[in-house]
Amino acid sequence: MKKSLIAAVVLASASFASTAAMAATVGNTPQVLDLTDGSGFFGDTFAMNNNGNTFADRFTFSVAGAGMSLDAIISSVSHSADTGLDITGLSLYNATGDALVSSGASLQSGNIDVWTISGDNLAAGNYYLQVNGNLVSDQAASFGGAVAMAAPVPEPETYGMMLAGLGVLGFLARRRKSANQA
Repeated sequence: MKKSLIAAVVLASASFASTAAMAATVGNTPQVLDLTDGSGFFGDTFAMNNNGNTFADRFTFSVAGAGMSLDAIISSVSHSADTGLDITGLSLYNATGDALVSSGASLQSGNIDVWTISGDNLAAGNYYLQVNGNLVSDQAASFGGAVAMAAPVPEPETYGMMLAGLGVLGFLARRRKSANQA
């Protein structure tokens, strides 16, 4: 009895260890995110027979000017919640020091996963979006996303100050013209 209990524990431990050993991180990372006029598409595809594996894909890009903002959305679609993949995270990092800038939000989970993320007032430099998830079946799976960068929009106070400055310049020009005529 004692020997069969020990054998059962050894067998159970071996099966758990083999499952853990089979799990791997898969994906094509890092990938360059090609932004054309501040927008672009990104994603990845996973082959069959990856059930239990995880992915942490990085999509790198550069910000040229300070004050830029970023908005992105990713999604995956499968026949049911227990096929394909499950997106578990979306994050924006500054590549210098791998500093977290912003975390995404899940809008929908299940057979359709949808995540969004925003990043405001980004300084010039190198960044990456990281998409994390799990492959939940042996079927092939993929996810895709879109990103848009935008230049900062001036606040109304900025326009007011600009108009006031132009008014002062007009006043000074008129005064100079009057002084020259006298």
